[in-house]
Amino acid sequence: MKKKKKKAEEEDGGGLRLFHESEQGSKFLIAVVFLAVSAAIFLCPLLINSPCVIKKENLPEKPKLIGHRGAPMCAPENTMMSFRKSIECGVTVFETDVQVSKDGYAFLMHDKDGGFLDRTTDVKKKFPSTSFLQSSSVTLKELHTLNAGGWFIETDPFHTVHLLSEEEKETARSQTIPSLLNLLQLAKNHSISLIFDLYSSGEKDAEIVVQDILNSGIDQQLIYWLPRENRSYVKQKAPRFIQIYKNTSEMIDEGGRHLNMKYSDLSIEEIRELRNQNISVNLWAVNERWLFSVLWCAGASSVTTNSCHLLKNMEHPDWVMSPYDYRTKWIVVDVSAILIMMCLYILKQKIHCSCHKQETQNNNNKEEKETFSLTQNAV
Repeated sequence: MKKKKKKAEEEDGGGLRLFHESEQGSKFLIAVVFLAVSAAIFLCPLLINSPCVIKKENLPEKPKLIGHRGAPMCAPENTMMSFRKSIECGVTVFETDVQVSKDGYAFLMHDKDGGFLDRTTDVKKKFPSTSFLQSSSVTLKELHTLNAGGWFIETDPFHTVHLLSEEEKETARSQTIPSLLNLLQLAKNHSISLIFDLYSSGEKDAEIVVQDILNSGIDQQLIYWLPRENRSYVKQKAPRFIQIYKNTSEMIDEGGRHLNMKYSDLSIEEIRELRNQNISVNLWAVNERWLFSVLWCAGASSVTTNSCHLLKNMEHPDWVMSPYDYRTKWIVVDVSAILIMMCLYILKQKIHCSCHKQETQNNNNKEEKETFSLTQNAV
């Protein structure tokens, strides 16, 4: 019996040891995972490569503002009101879209192909039984009968109509489709450059547009020629136009110095490298302050924007921090976090020891009471 009892006690002791060893292993694993995650969190700022971590004296010049179809948050896009509003923002360039009518007149309109007039005019109301599939199917006279501003007041695409005065709302409602000559005259009067997409399928349209520009008397160097098609013709006909390109490879092949690309198609490093080569980099479409701030720090030459009224008053990026300040704040935060964690650990240990001591005391008191009770019963 004694041997069996001793064997049972040994088995119980072995099981208890295995339990404690397993518990210790789990605690060790949890500790390792915790330390690994903590180290990753503390060191992750090393992976942050923001262009705005820069000395203020090294901050590039504020990017110029290009009005995307004018100021489309403040007035109907591609209307004279919209471009006048963009002048109030201090834009240096008008951005627009040019198409050529059936009778050979260049006009401003962004949408193209089937239903290209539906979104921004009342064409369905004026010509309910006619379908204008493209610019070459409508005459200038027909275009002049269309209203190009009422849709803006009715649909409020940017939820900004409430910011307009009643007089401005009435002006917006009366807008028509401008000709290219209308915009060229405005640009000439204010010495503002012009960049545009040309929705065309033939050289004839390019010839009409170039001739309109030359006839307007505007300084050729205020014209940024973006359309890839017919570029050789344009260089010959108007050699002082500034040629601007939609990708770096084409620009390099043709020896260009001006680039116009979507902001997400160039990395910060690429923007900086291009600017170091004295290449002008315009990025579109940039509407948020935070994005404008990042591209400012990166050194973008200009941005095409719908929200020139919001970006015009920015005197500096939303945040700029020198590398020294960044490292200092990072180290201070990390050290503070480590100290807090250590204090919490020590506090937990003290609480645990106190609870364990109290539990031991309670068990001893209980055992004393039980012993005393057994003694009394025996007596």
